Amino acid sequence: MAAESPAMRRVQVAEHPRLLKLKEMFNSKFGSIPKFYVRAPGRVNIIGEHIDYCGYSVLPMAIEQDVLIAVEPVKTYTLQLANTNPLYPDFSTSANNIQIDKTKALWHNYFLCGLKGIQEHFGLSNLTGMNCLIDGNIPPSSGLSSSSALVCCAGLVTLTVLGRNLSKAKLIEFSPLRATDVKLPSGAVFVIANSCVEMNKAATSHFNIRVMECRLAAKLLAKYKNLQWDNVLRLEEVQAKLGISLEEMLLVTEDALHPEPYNPEEICRCLGISLEELRTQILSPNTQDVLIFKLYQRAKHVYSEAARVLQFKKICEEAPENMVQLLGELMNQSHMSCQDMYECSCPELDQLVDICRKFGAQGSRLTGAGWGGCTVSIVPADKLPGFLANVHKAYYQRSDGSLAPEKQSLFATKPGGGALVFLEA
Repeated sequence: MAAESPAMRRVQVAEHPRLLKLKEMFNSKFGSIPKFYVRAPGRVNIIGEHIDYCGYSVLPMAIEQDVLIAVEPVKTYTLQLANTNPLYPDFSTSANNIQIDKTKALWHNYFLCGLKGIQEHFGLSNLTGMNCLIDGNIPPSSGLSSSSALVCCAGLVTLTVLGRNLSKAKLIEFSPLRATDVKLPSGAVFVIANSCVEMNKAATSHFNIRVMECRLAAKLLAKYKNLQWDNVLRLEEVQAKLGISLEEMLLVTEDALHPEPYNPEEICRCLGISLEELRTQILSPNTQDVLIFKLYQRAKHVYSEAARVLQFKKICEEAPENMVQLLGELMNQSHMSCQDMYECSCPELDQLVDICRKFGAQGSRLTGAGWGGCTVSIVPADKLPGFLANVHKAYYQRSDGSLAPEKQSLFATKPGGGALVFLEA
């Protein structure tokens, strides 16, 4: 293992009940003691939904809930994975022959992705074996990035076992991101509420269709403004090429696109291409049979949501007296756009948002991909106890008992720490 870095922390495991329990379960499972522990947080997107893949900034916050892995490197070249949740079966494979079955959404595949990503980044052929016990308290399929946390955790596990580091520059090169700190209001807390409707993005066409609708909208907008549209893939590219504001892009969208859905034939006429060219050169395999595309609505959501992110950041920087109210209004507008323009909400999320607003949230919106998952609300700190009690009673304590207790997830959270390696002191 590498020398200790700022991302490593020595702890007294006995003083941390969750680490201690994980250590005991590890010993029971593998008959040995972990060499180290790794954690990676979940995250909640406060505002900025479905615009990242269109080229725009979002505003996520790391939460306190996380994935925690106890690790022991071994000399057998066997990778053994176990989970504290009995719903996720044990998995074992050769560390030098990592195969990921992309046809099945198996929990251990997320770990293998993190491991394989590090292996390929450093061009390594041989990896040491390890025993790993995984524990997580991020609600799955809820839009809080439980799978991403597991991938990140597995990557950090692999780096630590190999004694390697990823420099910041390497990380930026690995995934070209730019991050800016935003100071959130001190007089309010963010509350996450799980609708208890699970949305499996891998098993639905909703998400894939939205991505393609945004791509087609970008191409039609580019063509309308006499730009070279062939290579345009994202709505942000159109704005950048035109050199105009988001507000002006909304006006262009009004002029260029109509609210009625487009069929493939009309898209072909607008772009001057054949149906065969549309299917083979633009549409993805999983959208080739789609009959209608709502281009106007998707573009309107993306440009308005991108503007709301910038307004949210500006309000946080300027910190006016009515800051929480203004931020809440932007979150409410965001949900309305997700509901009406992007159509990624569901009745349960809409009901939960209404309940949160009724009992004191200044703003509430769906977060994550939508079609289920969680809401995030901004609540004045002094109203938090009553808010939690009332929302729990109104949404979770249903007379029909339809919500399983383990899915009832309602909690206030503050910005959490980043990924860490724990060494036992």
